[in-house]
Amino acid sequence: MRKNWKTELRKYIDEARGLGLFMISAAFFDALFQYPGLPLRHLITSALLRRFLVGLAMGITALYIFTSKFGKQSGAYINPAVTLIRYRLGDIGFTDAIFYTLFQLIGGSLGVYLVALMFPAWMANPEINYVVTAPGNSGVVVAFIFEFIISLLLIAVVLFMGIKKNWDKYTPFVVSAMITLFITFESPYSGMSMNPARTFSSAVVSNDWKSFWLYCSSPVLGMLAGEYLYRINKRHFININSTRINFKSK
Repeated sequence: MRKNWKTELRKYIDEARGLGLFMISAAFFDALFQYPGLPLRHLITSALLRRFLVGLAMGITALYIFTSKFGKQSGAYINPAVTLIRYRLGDIGFTDAIFYTLFQLIGGSLGVYLVALMFPAWMANPEINYVVTAPGNSGVVVAFIFEFIISLLLIAVVLFMGIKKNWDKYTPFVVSAMITLFITFESPYSGMSMNPARTFSSAVVSNDWKSFWLYCSSPVLGMLAGEYLYRINKRHFININSTRINFKSK
């Protein structure tokens, strides 16, 4: 029993480590390219290019987490919405789902807090604001819709690629590329969260809870919609691939 508990605790700590690293990277690289007091903000005048570079850094960070030993051990969900879907699909139990979520919240918050301790002026600057996710100029409704769409797309890609082993091995690379693209092109509309724990981590350090409800509800609803599409199309998808295999064998 003791060995099993230690193994489970290790997985929870790995989830905390994963989102902690992601938030450290998010805070540091966002400040590196966006903080007005640093030269890169003035050398790179294109806001689109700056977002791409931040997105690229975040995509590479995510890829490291997904493919790392500790990431593989826990599954590298690092997102309560993903954790919920995995629980609903039977990949993890109820206890795991609760503790995964708890440790994701703790790890992400510690990540933001660490960067705030090291670079307080960067994080407190209104341009950075502890990398809080907030709706863009288009408003809350548009932000909600975009968060729903990108969350649906993300989980749908993960689930459908997981059907075939020779596709699943590329999932970390595809998801990392999606993160880069979403930060580059979607973040001006919603801040690009897809992750209640990611938003919580910035909010708890900055004490900025505006629109927090949006980032707890829209990503979850989007991923539930993605799971629904997966469930109703999974059998058809498998049947198509089985037919192709049988045809090739003839």
